[in-house]
Amino acid sequence: MGRATDQGTRDGRHRARAALAVLTAAVLGAAGCDAAGGDSPAPSPSASKPSKTAPAWDTSPASVAAVGDSITRGFDACTVLSDCPEVSWATGSSAEVDSLAVRLLGEAQAPGRSWNYAVTGARMADLNAQVTRAAARKPELVAVMAGANDACRATTSAMTPVADFRAQFEEAMTTLREKLPKAQVYVSSIPDLKRLWSQGRTNALGKQVWKLGLCPSMLGDADSLDSAATLRRNTVRDRVEDYNEVLREVCAKDRRCRTDDGAVHAYRFGTDQLSHWDWFHPSVGGQARLAEIAYRAVTAKTP
Repeated sequence: MGRATDQGTRDGRHRARAALAVLTAAVLGAAGCDAAGGDSPAPSPSASKPSKTAPAWDTSPASVAAVGDSITRGFDACTVLSDCPEVSWATGSSAEVDSLAVRLLGEAQAPGRSWNYAVTGARMADLNAQVTRAAARKPELVAVMAGANDACRATTSAMTPVADFRAQFEEAMTTLREKLPKAQVYVSSIPDLKRLWSQGRTNALGKQVWKLGLCPSMLGDADSLDSAATLRRNTVRDRVEDYNEVLREVCAKDRRCRTDDGAVHAYRFGTDQLSHWDWFHPSVGGQARLAEIAYRAVTAKTP
């Protein structure tokens, strides 16, 4: 009788301990403890918050301002040694060009929602002032094509040093961000100037215009193929490639900046795409190709 009682008591204690264990497990489970035990760290409060991502690129900005040099002014596309902004790849109204602004905004809206602050002959050192003027319009997209004149100097030694070119572009981008923190920026690469020389040198009229002082570092003594002339042209070619790398690197640091990924530099302008006045600047057809490249870059979906 005593043994049976003791056994019953022990059995009762075992059942009580088992019930307590089950209850404890249930309470801990409800409290959110994980299977690894109480020593495992609980999820941090920030883990449940959605991660911040860079803003999506807007493929349909509502306004466009252009800055840069003679190419963006349509120089020599209509008449000799003259600007022709109506055929500008960036903001022109010409139906033949179908400019970036017209493609983005529509033919009716483009005139009142696009502005051209490029200046023929401008170099990268001039871009900051252009950006400052453009910012007053508060454009949603700023289109940039600059740098050719930094290489088109009287001599190769007069070309803008790469370090200066970088500092000047960074200054312009800093100004733009201070004044327009949310504006998007499209940066065109600089055309292959040596390619333009090789195409234009076949035209006698063009070479006469070159003698007026058009890009002498590349176009001077146009028919010469001796070692000195070849070295000079290759030096200009290499400097343009260095400038394009600067444009790419500086733009890559800004989450609202896109380049054309070298598309303009790689484009093989033929005689139909070159001015029939100087055989160096883009013709109306060449401006149309630039507009097409720009539109493709601006409207490309992000990966």
